[in-house]
Amino acid sequence: MVHMPKLHALELVPDDEGQEAVRRDWQLLRDLGLPSQLDHPGSTNAPHVTVVSAPELPDAALDVAHARLGSLLPVRARAAGLLLLGGDRLTIARAVDIDDDVVRRVLAVRVQVPDRQHVGWLPHVTLARRVDRADVQRAIDVLGHDDVVLTLTELRRWDPDRGQVTTLAQAR
Repeated sequence: MVHMPKLHALELVPDDEGQEAVRRDWQLLRDLGLPSQLDHPGSTNAPHVTVVSAPELPDAALDVAHARLGSLLPVRARAAGLLLLGGDRLTIARAVDIDDDVVRRVLAVRVQVPDRQHVGWLPHVTLARRVDRADVQRAIDVLGHDDVVLTLTELRRWDPDRGQVTTLAQAR
Protein backbone atom coordinates (compact mmCIF):
# COMPACT_ATOMS: atom_id res chain seq x y z
CA MET A 1 0.00 0.00 0.00
CA VAL A 2 1.29 3.44 -0.93
CA HIS A 3 1.60 5.83 2.02
CA MET A 4 -0.07 9.15 1.26
CA PRO A 5 1.43 12.12 3.08
CA LYS A 6 -0.84 14.11 5.34
CA LEU A 7 -1.92 17.24 3.53
CA HIS A 8 -1.81 20.69 5.07
CA ALA A 9 -4.42 23.04 3.64
CA LEU A 10 -5.51 26.65 3.36
CA GLU A 11 -9.29 26.91 3.27
CA LEU A 12 -11.98 29.54 2.82
CA VAL A 13 -14.88 28.89 5.19
CA PRO A 14 -18.44 30.19 4.77
CA ASP A 15 -20.44 32.03 7.41
CA ASP A 16 -22.98 30.21 9.59
CA GLU A 17 -25.73 30.45 6.96
CA GLY A 18 -23.46 28.95 4.29
CA GLN A 19 -22.31 26.22 6.67
CA GLU A 20 -25.93 25.31 7.39
CA ALA A 21 -26.75 25.15 3.65
CA VAL A 22 -23.86 22.77 2.97
CA ARG A 23 -24.64 20.68 6.05
CA ARG A 24 -28.23 20.28 4.76
CA ASP A 25 -26.73 18.65 1.64
CA TRP A 26 -24.58 16.44 3.85
CA GLN A 27 -27.68 15.41 5.82
CA LEU A 28 -29.71 14.68 2.66
CA LEU A 29 -27.01 12.24 1.53
CA ARG A 30 -26.79 10.60 4.95
CA ASP A 31 -30.60 10.23 5.10
CA LEU A 32 -30.38 8.24 1.84
CA GLY A 33 -27.75 5.97 3.37
CA LEU A 34 -25.06 7.37 1.09
CA PRO A 35 -21.57 8.54 2.05
CA SER A 36 -21.56 12.11 3.36
CA GLN A 37 -19.04 14.53 4.78
CA LEU A 38 -21.10 14.20 7.97
CA ASP A 39 -19.38 10.81 8.28
CA HIS A 40 -16.02 12.58 8.79
CA PRO A 41 -15.45 12.29 12.54
CA GLY A 42 -12.92 15.12 12.96
CA SER A 43 -13.88 18.03 15.20
CA THR A 44 -12.41 20.41 12.61
CA ASN A 45 -14.60 19.06 9.79
CA ALA A 46 -16.49 22.02 8.34
CA PRO A 47 -17.74 23.06 4.91
CA HIS A 48 -14.96 24.89 3.07
CA VAL A 49 -13.36 25.73 -0.26
CA THR A 50 -9.75 24.54 -0.38
CA VAL A 51 -7.31 27.17 -1.63
CA VAL A 52 -4.32 24.81 -1.70
CA SER A 53 -3.25 21.52 -0.10
CA ALA A 54 0.24 20.05 0.10
CA PRO A 55 2.48 17.97 2.37
CA GLU A 56 3.72 21.29 3.78
CA LEU A 57 2.86 24.95 3.39
CA PRO A 58 5.79 27.36 3.09
CA ASP A 59 5.68 30.54 5.17
CA ALA A 60 5.62 32.54 1.93
CA ALA A 61 2.30 30.93 0.99
CA LEU A 62 0.81 31.79 4.38
CA ASP A 63 2.02 35.39 4.08
CA VAL A 64 0.65 35.79 0.56
CA ALA A 65 -2.66 34.16 1.56
CA HIS A 66 -3.04 36.51 4.52
CA ALA A 67 -2.20 39.59 2.45
CA ARG A 68 -4.04 38.72 -0.78
CA LEU A 69 -7.08 36.79 0.48
CA GLY A 70 -7.49 37.93 4.07
CA SER A 71 -7.95 41.52 2.96
CA LEU A 72 -10.83 40.52 0.64
CA LEU A 73 -13.06 38.85 3.21
CA PRO A 74 -16.00 38.53 3.13
CA VAL A 75 -16.22 37.07 -0.40
CA ARG A 76 -19.56 36.21 -1.97
CA ALA A 77 -19.63 33.07 -4.08
CA ARG A 78 -22.26 30.81 -5.57
CA ALA A 79 -22.29 27.06 -5.06
CA ALA A 80 -23.79 26.00 -8.36
CA GLY A 81 -23.78 22.75 -10.32
CA LEU A 82 -22.59 19.41 -9.04
CA LEU A 83 -19.16 17.95 -9.82
CA LEU A 84 -18.23 14.28 -9.95
CA LEU A 85 -14.52 13.71 -9.34
CA GLY A 86 -12.52 10.49 -9.24
CA GLY A 87 -12.44 6.96 -10.54
CA ASP A 88 -14.21 3.82 -9.35
CA ARG A 89 -15.55 5.67 -6.34
CA LEU A 90 -16.44 9.32 -6.73
CA THR A 91 -16.34 12.53 -4.80
CA ILE A 92 -19.49 14.62 -5.15
CA ALA A 93 -19.02 18.36 -4.76
CA ARG A 94 -20.75 21.63 -5.54
CA ALA A 95 -18.84 23.80 -8.02
CA VAL A 96 -18.24 27.28 -6.61
CA ASP A 97 -18.51 30.28 -8.94
CA ILE A 98 -16.26 32.99 -7.60
CA ASP A 99 -15.08 36.40 -8.79
CA ASP A 100 -12.08 36.51 -11.15
CA ASP A 101 -10.16 38.75 -8.74
CA VAL A 102 -10.44 36.07 -6.04
CA VAL A 103 -9.25 33.43 -8.52
CA ARG A 104 -6.18 35.55 -9.40
CA ARG A 105 -5.39 35.99 -5.71
CA VAL A 106 -5.77 32.26 -5.03
CA LEU A 107 -3.42 31.47 -7.91
CA ALA A 108 -0.89 33.91 -6.41
CA VAL A 109 -1.03 31.83 -3.21
CA ARG A 110 -0.87 28.49 -5.00
CA VAL A 111 2.34 29.32 -6.91
CA GLN A 112 4.06 29.73 -3.52
CA VAL A 113 3.49 25.99 -2.85
CA PRO A 114 5.75 23.94 -5.14
CA ASP A 115 4.44 20.52 -4.06
CA ARG A 116 0.71 21.39 -4.15
CA GLN A 117 -1.65 18.48 -4.65
CA HIS A 118 -3.25 19.64 -7.92
CA VAL A 119 -2.31 22.07 -10.68
CA GLY A 120 -4.82 24.77 -11.45
CA TRP A 121 -7.73 25.50 -9.13
CA LEU A 122 -11.22 24.04 -9.22
CA PRO A 123 -13.14 25.81 -6.44
CA HIS A 124 -15.68 23.45 -4.88
CA VAL A 125 -17.32 22.36 -1.64
CA THR A 126 -17.10 18.61 -1.03
CA LEU A 127 -20.37 16.90 -0.15
CA ALA A 128 -19.33 13.22 -0.15
CA ARG A 129 -16.32 11.02 -0.84
CA ARG A 130 -16.04 7.42 -1.99
CA VAL A 131 -19.53 7.22 -3.51
CA ASP A 132 -20.20 4.10 -5.58
CA ARG A 133 -20.95 4.95 -9.20
CA ALA A 134 -24.23 3.01 -8.89
CA ASP A 135 -25.42 5.50 -6.23
CA VAL A 136 -24.58 8.72 -8.08
CA GLN A 137 -28.01 9.26 -9.68
CA ARG A 138 -29.76 8.92 -6.31
CA ALA A 139 -27.37 11.52 -4.87
CA ILE A 140 -27.96 13.91 -7.78
CA ASP A 141 -31.73 13.52 -7.47
CA VAL A 142 -31.78 14.33 -3.74
CA LEU A 143 -29.30 17.22 -3.96
CA GLY A 144 -31.24 18.96 -6.69
CA HIS A 145 -29.95 21.86 -8.72
CA ASP A 146 -30.71 24.99 -6.72
CA ASP A 147 -27.78 27.38 -6.33
CA VAL A 148 -26.63 28.30 -2.84
CA VAL A 149 -25.09 31.70 -2.12
CA LEU A 150 -22.06 31.36 0.13
CA THR A 151 -20.39 34.21 1.97
CA LEU A 152 -16.80 33.13 2.66
CA THR A 153 -15.79 34.85 5.88
CA GLU A 154 -12.72 33.01 7.19
CA LEU A 155 -9.31 31.98 5.87
CA ARG A 156 -7.96 29.09 7.91
CA ARG A 157 -5.04 26.70 7.93
CA TRP A 158 -5.42 22.99 8.60
CA ASP A 159 -2.31 21.40 10.14
CA PRO A 160 -2.75 17.60 10.18
CA ASP A 161 0.53 17.07 12.06
CA ARG A 162 -0.82 19.01 15.03
CA GLY A 163 -4.46 18.16 14.35
CA GLN A 164 -5.43 21.81 14.56
CA VAL A 165 -7.04 24.61 12.63
CA THR A 166 -5.71 28.17 12.84
CA THR A 167 -7.68 31.18 11.64
CA LEU A 168 -5.40 33.37 9.49
CA ALA A 169 -8.00 36.05 8.67
CA GLN A 170 -11.66 36.73 9.31
CA ALA A 171 -14.21 39.16 7.90
CA ARG A 172 -14.89 42.08 10.21
